[in-house]
Amino acid sequence: MQVMSWGKKVEAHDEVEIPIKQNYTEKDKSATELQISSDGLIPVDQLKEFIEGTIRSKIEGSSRSSFTYSKPYTPRIDSLKMPMGYQPPKFQQFDGKGNPKQHVAHFVETCNNAGTYGDHLVKQFVRSLKSNAFDWYTDLEASSINGWEQLEQEFLNHFNNTRRIVSMVELTNSRQWKEEPVIDYINRWRNLSLNCKDRLFETSTIEMCIQGMH
Repeated sequence: MQVMSWGKKVEAHDEVEIPIKQNYTEKDKSATELQISSDGLIPVDQLKEFIEGTIRSKIEGSSRSSFTYSKPYTPRIDSLKMPMGYQPPKFQQFDGKGNPKQHVAHFVETCNNAGTYGDHLVKQFVRSLKSNAFDWYTDLEASSINGWEQLEQEFLNHFNNTRRIVSMVELTNSRQWKEEPVIDYINRWRNLSLNCKDRLFETSTIEMCIQGMH
């Protein structure tokens, strides 16, 4: 069996020994699709395919969204006109940290005081965002927002469960724990990669994951 550029750990082996867990949860469903032999071995080509599959969503998502930007709200929202004489107020900035519900309350109050209500708030919301919160906004699907209540809910759903941002250094230094099953390590590493602030490329990403195995 030919092994393609998989690092010193697996170049000389066609199979990798993986401790078997007796009870898999639903999130481990993808792991059960691997053909694990009775003595706890997985063919290297299947392991490579599994890793590629678990991280491809991050790679493809990055490549689709890195080069273009489209407004996240619908043409209906885009066509809304601000009241005569409207002057944009100075908004409190939200960077992804802190209390998102309090930010929404402050934003709505500021808009209302300036004479804007309801769906007019959609086009102004971006003015109150910066850093990770601004990144979240620019990554929203084009023309997916058709009202203020929808945007508010999307915002609260995301930032009430704010993800920890992972650096490339942390991702590179991530290692398989002692006695940690390889499948668990791959899933843990994948979850870290999904929160990585840097753009990842498939080849280097797979190599980083493999290098973290012991």
